[in-house]
Order: sequence, then structure tokens, then C-alpha cells
Amino acid sequence: MQFPLQGSRRVLQNMKTGYFTMKNEKLTKLEKYWILYDVGNSAFVLLVATILPIYFNYLAGNAGISEVDYLAFWGYAASISTIAVAVIGPVLGTIADTKNYKKPLFTFSMIAGVLGCAALSLPTSWIVFLAVFVIAKIGFNASLIFYDSMLVDVTTPEHMDIVSSQGYAWGYIGSCIPFIVSLIFVLMYDKIGISMTAAMTIAFLINAAWWLVMTLPLLKNYEQINYAEAPKHPVADSFRRLGSTLKDITKQKHIFLYLLAFFFFIDGVYTIIEMATAYGSALGLDTQGLLLALLVTQIVAFPFALIFGRLSKRYETALLIKVCIIAYTGIALFAIQLDKQWEFWVLAVLVGMFQGAIQALSRSYFAKIIPPEKSGEYFGIYDICGKGASFLGTTLVGVVAQITGNASAGVGILAILFIIGFILFCMAARQNRSKA
Repeated sequence: MQFPLQGSRRVLQNMKTGYFTMKNEKLTKLEKYWILYDVGNSAFVLLVATILPIYFNYLAGNAGISEVDYLAFWGYAASISTIAVAVIGPVLGTIADTKNYKKPLFTFSMIAGVLGCAALSLPTSWIVFLAVFVIAKIGFNASLIFYDSMLVDVTTPEHMDIVSSQGYAWGYIGSCIPFIVSLIFVLMYDKIGISMTAAMTIAFLINAAWWLVMTLPLLKNYEQINYAEAPKHPVADSFRRLGSTLKDITKQKHIFLYLLAFFFFIDGVYTIIEMATAYGSALGLDTQGLLLALLVTQIVAFPFALIFGRLSKRYETALLIKVCIIAYTGIALFAIQLDKQWEFWVLAVLVGMFQGAIQALSRSYFAKIIPPEKSGEYFGIYDICGKGASFLGTTLVGVVAQITGNASAGVGILAILFIIGFILFCMAARQNRSKA
């Protein structure tokens, strides 16, 4: 398979995006449209991290499900959705590298996520609700494979840290808008004169509409610049290319070690994001306090994601990622003994300080060390080691909680994941420096 030379295409990309000097820090329209998708899908992320587990707890409680089993079932559902994308992600990512394929695949997966989000308002059974949640989560996770790989098309390597950080930053603060509106209905449904089910229906529809509307500018303006020419048999050829890439990755130690490191440390990050509210609910903490604390996480994450984006201009991205991993190790250890409301608030602030930074810098770091014309297939593999890998943490938390009967017992394993990730990342960074 022949891939296009990148020299002329990079010049074309710079002209299209408005980069005439490397010192230009102003965001282009295309970069802003790309960032808007972070704003849109982050509403679903915040919904999953806050309101959804509480509503599932409500449905499960009505069905007589215990708090420990509720936490476990929620973790298993998150694991199923991520495993599914981990299996299909690399193949879809490879197909997306074919000319004119990335946008349609992105659109299809995004629509699946949006419709799934809206459909969460329909089930009254806890098990049906989990099934719809899994479908929505698969659509969301699949869309991020294509979205993340678009980064090489919408900006330049010199600007990737800034653009990626801006995406997470504005995603955090932008998602607060539909969340606050939803929160008004969810927390005050009795005063408004509607049922809990009606309030949740409104919340799901608001977040689905927000996600869709924020995506439209990117769909209208995105153009795939880095690609492979369309073969006669795109699917079969994609499998062959994926196999070749997997063999190639094992020979590129800096990429291979980075993916292993990412598997462990981001697993811990996503487990904390997905299980925080469920964990707090299982501990019996006040529901309103949990929601407001996680709103604080979003607000804190906004400036800190921007700060780390700025710091990436003065310090190596690798150093900043190491700082974030160390901080998350401390967060995991602190969470083990958490049993008071104020401690959850402290946890929320600490997570907000490093959550956006580690996600954004990890994404841009990877985008800079891979071939841009293979971004789809590489980010498909990246997704296995990232969101696809989060099944490990959520499953461990669920299994240990059920075995011990203690919701706090499973949290300690996350610190071990961060330590392993830190060691592997240090090795990857050394290999990358020696290659350069």
C-alpha cells in the first residue's frame, strides 16, 4: 500500500488552517470546530460520571439490588462497552485512514451515541437501561477514535499540545451548561411538579441535543488530508494494513512502550472518572453533594487544562505527563480511606487539576510520534490501550467490591496501575529521546 508523501500535504494543510508562521498561537476556525466536538461529547461524559449512576441506583434500588451489586453491575456495563470498542476499534480506525472514509465513520458512530443518549429516557427496567447505556457508550467511544485521529488533519505538530489541551479545557467548562440545566430538573423535579422519570427524560434529551449541535460545524468543515488511497477491497486491505502496523509497532520501542504505559495509567484515570459517583453513592454520601462536587471538578479542570497546555511550551510534554501520573497515584491512595463528604470534595478538586492535562497531553504526545497518514489505525490501537483498557480498572473495582463486601477495597489497585504506568512511561520517554 502506497501512502502519499507528507511534505506537500503539510504545506497544503498549513495553508488551509491558516498557519503561515509557527509562532502563530491563534486558533484557526477548523481547530475551533474540532474543539467544539469536545464541548459536545463532554456533556455525555459528565452525564455518565454524575447523573446516570444515580438514576441507575434509583432503578436498581426499586428492583431490590444491593449497593454493592449496583456498583459492580455499573462497572461491568462500562467494561462491556469498552471491550466492544477495543475489539472493533483498530479495524475501524484502519478503514478510516482510507480516503473519504473518516468523516462517514465518525458521523455514524456519533449518531449512534447521540440516539443512545436520548433513548436512555425510555427504559424503566435497570437491566434494559444498562443495555441502552452500553450501546450509547459504544457509539461515544467509537467516535473518539476518528475524532482523535482528526487532530493530525486540523493542526500542525507544533500546535498539537495547545489544541488538544484547549479541546479538553473547553469540553469541561462547556459541558457544565447542559449539566446545570439538567441538574435543575433532576434535583428540583418535585418542586417543578414533574416525576423523577420525566426529569431524567428531559436531562437525557438536553444532553443528546447539545452533543449533536456542537458536532455540526466539524461535520460541515472537516476534510481528511492525511490518508491512504482507496483500494479495491477497503475492509480486507484494512485488516492487512492493521496486521502490518501491529508488527511495526513492536519494532518501534518508543511507541510500543508508550502504549503499554498508557494502558496502565489512563486505565486508572478513566476508572476514577466512570466510578466516582457510583463509588460515592455506594458509600452513602449525599447525592446532591456528589453532583455539585463533580461540577467543581469540571470548573477546576478548565483552567488547569489550559495551564498545562501553556506549560507544554516551556517544558517537555513527557515531564508534564509524569507529574500528572504521580499526582493521580496520590489521588488513588487518598480515595481508599474516603468516607466523608468533605473528603469527596477534596478528591473532586484534585482530580480536576490533573484530569484534563493527562488526557490532552497523552493524546497530543501520541499524535506527534506516529505517522500522520496512519493516524486512524494508530488511534484505533491507542483506543485499545486507553478507553478500551478501562475495562480492567472498572472490572477490578467491581470484582473486589463484591468479593470483600467493601466498596473501598477495590480502589487501592488503581494506585498500582499508576505506578506501573509511570515506570513504563519513563522507559518510553527515554526511547523516544534516543530515537530523536
